[in-house]
Amino acid sequence: MSATIRLDSSDNVVTATRPLAVGDDGATTLVPRGHKMAVRDIAKGEPVLKYAQIIGWASEDIPAGAHVHTHNLEFRNLEQSYDFATNLRPAPEPEKRDTFMGYRRDNGRVGTRNYIAVITSVNCSATAARMIADHFTPEKLAEYPNVDGVAAFVHGTGCGMAGSGEGFEALQRVMWGYARNPNVGGVLMAGLGCEMNQLDWLVEAYGLTPGPLFQRMNIQDVGGIRKTVELGIKKIEEMLPIVNRSEREECPASELMVALQCGGSDAWSGITANPALGYACDLLVAQGGTGVLAETPEIYGAEHLLTRRAVDAQVGQNLVDLIDWWQDYTHRNKGSMDNNPSPGNKKGGLTTILEKSLGAAAKGGTTPLTGVYKYAEPVTKPGFAFMDSPGYDPASVTGQIASGCNLVAFTTGRGSAFGAKPSPSLKIATNTEMFRRMTEDMDINAGRILTEGATVEEVGSEIYETLLRVASGEKTKSEAQGLGDYEFVPWQIGAVM
Repeated sequence: MSATIRLDSSDNVVTATRPLAVGDDGATTLVPRGHKMAVRDIAKGEPVLKYAQIIGWASEDIPAGAHVHTHNLEFRNLEQSYDFATNLRPAPEPEKRDTFMGYRRDNGRVGTRNYIAVITSVNCSATAARMIADHFTPEKLAEYPNVDGVAAFVHGTGCGMAGSGEGFEALQRVMWGYARNPNVGGVLMAGLGCEMNQLDWLVEAYGLTPGPLFQRMNIQDVGGIRKTVELGIKKIEEMLPIVNRSEREECPASELMVALQCGGSDAWSGITANPALGYACDLLVAQGGTGVLAETPEIYGAEHLLTRRAVDAQVGQNLVDLIDWWQDYTHRNKGSMDNNPSPGNKKGGLTTILEKSLGAAAKGGTTPLTGVYKYAEPVTKPGFAFMDSPGYDPASVTGQIASGCNLVAFTTGRGSAFGAKPSPSLKIATNTEMFRRMTEDMDINAGRILTEGATVEEVGSEIYETLLRVASGEKTKSEAQGLGDYEFVPWQIGAVM
């Protein structure tokens, strides 16, 4: 393996594949593994290029061979020009139609898991919801082999908020989306009674029909926590035999909707795991399936590459409008789009949000962008889609699952400990060192691209085939460790009052 990697001939930096001492591969300073080194003199104020794109500007003169990082590379807001629908590459027709074993619902959608969900309207009913779900231990569920579990989806909002507007609508979309996710076979909604986020309003607004598999209750109406927990247990006990009747059947891969996610990123994310996941997304889209990219702040600086893939000008403009909203949002909250790279990201070699975004966008593959959606809005068109969300992984994945994703593919370089319910999360390591260190948490080692000479296409195919097996019931590492009960985090937008 070479000591450095140059991603494009126009780049004026390379990435070190191992720690470089002075004299190694032309290094004139120490360069940590995964960090950048200048390949020629870069004058103060000159753009620094990686992926053949601007990732920042030299804040001082940088001599050839020097370490390039936060001490000599600065962020500036970009003034982008956008082209729409100029780079449309439809997925080729696959040689065969792939299938998986899933749960087909009455509305025609297909689940990869079969959960009963206890969904709260407000923080005040969170404890009752957890008590209800915790009652259903593996021992109690043993006689219901087709039920994956009873999961409580609780959050810290639902009151102290405006009864209309972006925040209120986003929370209701999340609740409705989880109730309708194909991985959920039965739903119990639990509220307090006096909160701003009224369950009756949700039922009315989204046309939800109460019945044996969709129940709701309020603590104040039932008569307190104890009675609510007892009633909730009784309602779920009545659901279990019905939900257990569902059995897996052969379904086309076109029924899969995968949340494309990354967290704990490093310099290898945009070189190994994210491009490999992008290739897997292309394979899925070729089957008629859907890949959903999110984390709007983490495509900033790369959005012009996505607008070129928009199927039409309106879809492209919708993405630009999201970027404009986020620039205004960060400005009015006295922040910066460059606040996003975390200390862990920077330790792993990432310097600016521009560099991080260019790597993150690779998860979306190469096929046309068919739609741009609000946070937790149902994704209605197959293909590659984008959903607005923050870069905070739990909040972002919560929105993707609410939008309909029945699988999650999650790349990580630093080693993110993440899992999700009701949609299983496949963890993909960007580097072999971390994969070996956290082998109990990582499902796939995309670091093989660097250490073993595997191709992006080979690892991408491995990801795709693993997603099919997971969709058919194979447990991911995060499922095996019991993750997913605390990763439900609806994005809280707006004032808390």
